[in-house]
Formats: sequence, structure tokens, C-alpha cells
Amino acid sequence: MDSQWRRLAPVVALLLFAPIIAEVLYGATRLSTIFVLVPEVGAWGCGALMIRYAARRWRLEWPGMLLLGLALAVAEECIIQQTSLAPLTGLAKAEYGRLWGVNWVYFVWASGYEAVWVVLVPIQLVDLMFPTRREEPWIGRGGFARAAIFFTVAAFLAWYMWTQRARTMVFHMPPFNPPAASLAVAIGVILLLIAAAYRLRGRRTAPQGSTPGPAAAGLAVCLLSIPWGALVLVGYGATPQIPAGWTIAASLLWATFSLFLMHRWSFTAGWQDRHRFAAVCGAIAGSMIGGYVMFAVGGALPMDWIGKIIFNVIAAVWLARLRRRLTARGA
Repeated sequence: MDSQWRRLAPVVALLLFAPIIAEVLYGATRLSTIFVLVPEVGAWGCGALMIRYAARRWRLEWPGMLLLGLALAVAEECIIQQTSLAPLTGLAKAEYGRLWGVNWVYFVWASGYEAVWVVLVPIQLVDLMFPTRREEPWIGRGGFARAAIFFTVAAFLAWYMWTQRARTMVFHMPPFNPPAASLAVAIGVILLLIAAAYRLRGRRTAPQGSTPGPAAAGLAVCLLSIPWGALVLVGYGATPQIPAGWTIAASLLWATFSLFLMHRWSFTAGWQDRHRFAAVCGAIAGSMIGGYVMFAVGGALPMDWIGKIIFNVIAAVWLARLRRRLTARGA
């Protein structure tokens, strides 16, 4: 039993951490709606697990995993919950950045957020937790097939709970059925992203450049993450006086600069586990802070404020303990 648990431990950790980091700690999934964590484990957790399996089989570095994460985000935004195609609900007071049937500002935010905080950050964190199994895929083809089945079931539940129930019964919005052309384009984009990741298989980036200290790297990632965590408010039209085109351009420049910086730092000889852990902590902290901005501007129930604070404190304490473990083993 112990050996079986050791074999499954990283799988279970990734299944849980993908939705907890991206949804619960951030505040998108709140204490008042914590029940949706169940399908999120199936969709986000299994999605991250399948991406990691592909990354290990194809020998991908994090840029390749990012492409696969973007494919997962497009599936979520355009096929599963369709939030980037349907007129926005909840915080949205008026359309902002909507053109050709797409909420472009929201889509830019969601694609970047989900690719990084659903996929890259949880995978990196669990790899740090289980260093001796870092190069293993953790699951075989049978495990991948089971994850795909659970993902499909969870995706259907997420689609039904949002598009057929919450959207019409909670937000009192009319039913939305995306055009077949939009779904076809989304599927095409997903396939192109997967193909682009596959083309990167086996490629290794040679070490280059200098490495900042772990604290500097973590702080930089945190500061880069906070605006992205709050960008969702702009996507909902919180700043209608700013032209949507400017927002999209600025967001893409911000993302490009962030990825350039991480690429320059992470592919150096001096980039070690302590730097990776600092970057993970910085990303999680930035997301949590951005979530408080979202709560403050968009509003939240008192119980959701309390729940977010409690969840964030627990996460901070746990990460501090994990840091001591990493330090003790010389990471």
C-alpha cells in the first residue's frame, strides 16, 4: 500500500493543485461555490496531468508545455465553458473588447492565466515536491486514457453547470449556442498549438546568460503576476474609457516581456531548484494578490473574503514548510 501511494502521490498532488492554485487561492472559485472544485479537479487536474505526460514523452521544456497549456485554455474558453465566446455575465456591465463574437480582452487574460497557473505553476511545484520522479511521466498509456475519460466527463459537467444552469438560472442570461464556425476555428487552433508543441520535442536550450538570486527572481515573478491576476476586471469592462485595442496590445507586450525574462533566466547554468521554487511562490503570491484586487473592485460575499484569507494563509504556511524541506535536502 505504501509503495502504491508513493507511486500515486505526485499524480494526486497535481490533480488537486492545478485547480486549487488557479481557482481557489486566486478567488475565482470561492468558499460559497467550493462545490465546483469537483469538476475542476477532473478538467484542470486531468488536463494538467495529460499535458505533463505528453511533455515527458516528447521531452518538452516549459515553452512546449506552455503551448499545450494554451491549447487547454482555448478548449476551456471556446468549447467547454465558452466564456470567451458568450456575452460575459456577472461583473460585466457592458460589452468591452467584443468583436466577431469573441470577448478578446477576457480571452487574452484567460488564455495566459490558465496556461500558466493551471499548467506550468502546478507542474513545476509538484516536480519540486518529488524530485526523484521529476523525469518520469507518472502515468502510462492506460493512465492517460483514464485521465482523458475523466477529463471528458468533467468537461461535460462544467459545460452543463455553467452554460445550462448558472448562466440562465443564476445570472438570468439568455441561452447561448456558439456558431459552428467559432467551434471549428477553436478546434483548429487547439490542433495547431498541439502540433507546434510537438515540433519542439527533444529540443534543448543551451544555458546562456546570468542568473538572478532566488529572492530577486521570486519578487520579479510576483510583480509580473499581480497585473495579470487583476486583468480579468478590465476584461469585464471595469475601465471602459481605455480602448480595448490598447488593453490587448499592452497585455500581449506584458506577457511577451514576462516570458522573455523567464526564458532568459531559466535557461542558465545557475538556475536551480531554489530559483524554481522562488518563481513558483512568486507566481502564486502574485495571483493571490491579484485576486484581492478582483474582490475589492468586483465585490465578494463576506464569507468569500474570509475563505480566501484562510486559504491563502494556509497556502503560505505550507509553502514556507516546503521551502524548509527543500533547503534541508540542499535544493
